[in-house]
Amino acid sequence: MNKYYECLPHYSKLMNDHAPAMRMDCRTLAEYSVWKKNARSKLHTLLGLDRMTWCEPDPQLISSEKQDGYTREKWTIRTEPDVIMTFYRLVPDGIAEGEKRPAVIATHGHGSCGKEAVAGNGFFPELAEAIRVHNYDYGAAAVKKGAIVFCPDARGFGERREINMQRDDAGSRLSSSCYYLNFMALPLGQCVAGMWVWDLMRLTDYIETLPCVDREKIGCIGLSGGGLQVLYFTAMEDRIAYAACSGYFYGFRQALLELYNCSCNYIPHMWENFDVGDIGSLIAPRPFVIETGDADPLNGSGGLGNVIPYVEQVRSAYRLFGKEELLCHDIFKGPHMWHGTESMKGIDRFLFGRT
Repeated sequence: MNKYYECLPHYSKLMNDHAPAMRMDCRTLAEYSVWKKNARSKLHTLLGLDRMTWCEPDPQLISSEKQDGYTREKWTIRTEPDVIMTFYRLVPDGIAEGEKRPAVIATHGHGSCGKEAVAGNGFFPELAEAIRVHNYDYGAAAVKKGAIVFCPDARGFGERREINMQRDDAGSRLSSSCYYLNFMALPLGQCVAGMWVWDLMRLTDYIETLPCVDREKIGCIGLSGGGLQVLYFTAMEDRIAYAACSGYFYGFRQALLELYNCSCNYIPHMWENFDVGDIGSLIAPRPFVIETGDADPLNGSGGLGNVIPYVEQVRSAYRLFGKEELLCHDIFKGPHMWHGTESMKGIDRFLFGRT
């Protein structure tokens, strides 16, 4: 058999010829205000947030370890009545009584052992190498700037892997069960991306109760699947004052339809309604850094040509507010990794007010 009759070109053309129903092409602030309300409502439904169950967080301190210049605490909270989130809270030394510090939520992607990579906890060789290759310890870098940092395990990762992924070998530790969770959730009207957004909202609820946190200065940063979390979460959550999304900003057709990625990227009816520029436009006019490696294969076949037009669409939303300077596109020479140059400057500038 030497000829194959594939369907993918059909679906690629179908998507290419279809304008998203919730496309952001507003020309005035009044139009944007109406669009944002409607887009948020639609996105809330697509993510399945209306099918989640709120509960009290019931925070529990599990352990505390002194590090160089900060303390790494492990905590749990409940994000639904029978769902537990594990996370590290990195607390810098020298916080005075009554002082309030900015907070940063540092989200992880794949190959991270969940919260461990972003917290810089390379406790086995394969994880230490992943941290080195991807510059993955940006949570630890943020606490060294003086922020209180929260590094959560997303559902399906780290200590939240499903039972079939709980072996103790390096491969299982670095892997995840997000694909399994997504397949199980879809027939119930939920998806993994929505679970992650919900959990980060509930983590933010908890963060706001802490007397040492300046609740007006909460940021969110992340690479790859962590960038996915930053993008959707910040689009839905106005309490986030600053966001940095790395390695996850590209047109969906090339990067997700033509270039298959993990199932956690796939949300029912999303592409009918939104592309990445529409989601990013919901973040305007808050400070937002987008990082793109010029050699990142996840950009899709068009490379930067599948990134820049969508960033410019977001920029058009910022232009409506006269706040174009608050959107930064950091294009760096390199592969799929956290760059951190402009993203970490953003923590200084927008959360600490440093010049």
